This record gives sequence, structure tokens and C-alpha cells, in this order.
Amino acid sequence: MDQDDISRLRLIRTSGIGPVTYRQLLARFGTAAAALEAVPELARRGGGTAPPIATIASVAREAERVEKLGARYLFSGRGLYPPLLDMPESAPAALIVSGDLRLLERPAVAMVGARNASAAAARLARQIAAELGEAGRVVVSGLARGIDTAAHHGSLESGTIAVIAGGIDIFYPPENEPLQREIGQRGVLVAEQPPGIEPKARHFPYRNRIIAGMAMGTVVVEAAPRSGSLITARYATEFGREVMAVPGSPLDPRAQGCNHLIREGATLIQCTADILEAIGPIGGALGQPPPRFSPDRVSADVSDTERRAIVGLLGPTAVPVDELIRQSGLSTAIVQTVLLELELAGRLERHAGGRVSLG
Repeated sequence: MDQDDISRLRLIRTSGIGPVTYRQLLARFGTAAAALEAVPELARRGGGTAPPIATIASVAREAERVEKLGARYLFSGRGLYPPLLDMPESAPAALIVSGDLRLLERPAVAMVGARNASAAAARLARQIAAELGEAGRVVVSGLARGIDTAAHHGSLESGTIAVIAGGIDIFYPPENEPLQREIGQRGVLVAEQPPGIEPKARHFPYRNRIIAGMAMGTVVVEAAPRSGSLITARYATEFGREVMAVPGSPLDPRAQGCNHLIREGATLIQCTADILEAIGPIGGALGQPPPRFSPDRVSADVSDTERRAIVGLLGPTAVPVDELIRQSGLSTAIVQTVLLELELAGRLERHAGGRVSLG
């Protein structure tokens, strides 16, 4: 890793610096090294103290472990980082990947569903995944039991991407260790967490946003209400991607999530041709990521009066940033600057859908 990569990883591994803040810091200061120097002063302006910045030694140890595992880093906005995933501002600042990285350049479709899937649904998932591969699409899923496992098996020959909730060296669920190892050789393994991190409940929504973000559309095959699959579908909607669902019997609890999605506007899917029609031809409008944060949108001189006005509009209930801009009457740059300061001071929490609240 060169010095810029080390500086980027130090920013990413610093507590309190999430993907949005990371991108804003780079847009404002130009380099990760300059951003690292600026963090303490920004946190002071936000009314707090800067979080302990990850040390060079700690990220060097992590990088050495990644290399020993035969994996590598992909940083947002550079190299092979998946362009569709790079669109949402909440996308991971860095990924740890291994396998056949050429698959990251091909158009992808996500497939998720119930862990306790029926035999019929698992068979359908394998069949559709195989047919998507024959049509030139890579299948992305989360390596969970049930539908995820079936989707990976069906697309292993043509190309599959498994997004892991924990570290890339952690096998979860344990019974999928042989499959995970095979995907690491023939497909692609993707992790946001550093090596050695055991998956916890809070990691799975992060994994789900990666699955949805990498794909042109997400197919849900069986899902109970309030399941992780519906979280993936919600992210897909938030990212402007196609959401598709296989209908099922209203008497089967595993079909309730899919039926609800269809009722709310998801595309009803009965076969692979329906998916290909829904997502359109290869290389469609989603092929190029939009411009990232520009410095003039995240950098501004802020007066104490303006800072107090924005803090006064915040509370424990999450509100959209656009609403803060509207109600304050201040520029986007001023509002984003104050939010950046507050987050670095540990006083702000960011939520899905571009919403923020006081922490």
C-alpha cells in the first residue's frame, strides 16, 4: 500500500468517520492526509473532541493480514471499485475483496430470500441464478442459508459474488465454509469489515446495502415480514434500482414479504425473462456513477450564529438534510459543514435516506 492508501484506511478505520463523512472530508481537503490533519479542529468547532485517529501501525497490521489472505482493498472512486455501488453516498469507503475480480466489471443482479426457504423456492432460485448467468449477468447474494446459498450454487459456474457480513476470513454460517472457499477462488468474496471480525446483528444491514448497491436490481424469493431480505429491497428502492419479487401463497408466512413488496409496487417475477425485461439491456442508464461531493458543497466559513441555528433545528428525531437546508435558509455548503463538524465531535448520527439526528 502506498502512503495515500494508508491515509485513506486510517480515515476509514477512525471511529465516528462514516462513509458520508469520509467522502466529504476528501472532497473538502483533497487528500486523506490533509483530512487527517483537519479532523481535530473540525471536531472542536462541533463542540466536542476528535475521535482517536487510527494509527499507521494498526492499519499496516490489517493490510498485512489482508495480503496474507490473498485479498486486496478497493477504495471508492478508484480502480475496480464497483461503479454501481459507488453511486450511493452511503457506500463503503473501502472493500476487501478476493477472487476473480473481472466479475466486478460485469452487470449484476442481486438475489436474496428466506433462510428457511421451501424446497420449491430454493430450486427456483438456483434455476433463475443459472439462467441469469447464461444471459451474462453476475448474481450477487449474501451467503446466508436458504435462498442465498441456492443463488450462489446456481451461478457458481457463470459468476457469483458473495457479500460477507463479517471479515473475509470468517465463515458464516459455518456449514457454508466449502461454498465460501470455492467462491473465493471462482467467484468474488466482498467484505466491508476488517479480517477477524465476527458478524454481529448490526453488520447485516451494512452487508445488505452492499448487495443492493452492486446490482441493477434485487430479486426477492420468499421473505417473511421484517426480514433482512426486505431491508435489501428497501435499500434497492432508496438507490433507485429495480425491486422484483416472486409471489407466493398468502397462506405461507415465507411469502408475505414478497407479496407485500408486489402490493407496494415491486415487479412481479415468475421467470428469468421477467427479470431481464425489468432491468433492461446491459449497459443501461445506471452504468456511470454521478459526480461525487464537490468542495464548494461541503466547505464553507460558518459563523457561530449559523452553527447555533442549525444545531437548534436538530434533535433526537432524524430529519432529512434537505429539510435542514430549507428551514435554516442557509446554503447547502454551510449546513453540510456544520453536520461534518458535529459528526466528528460525536454529536451527530446519520440514518438511512439522508437523515440526521443529534446523538
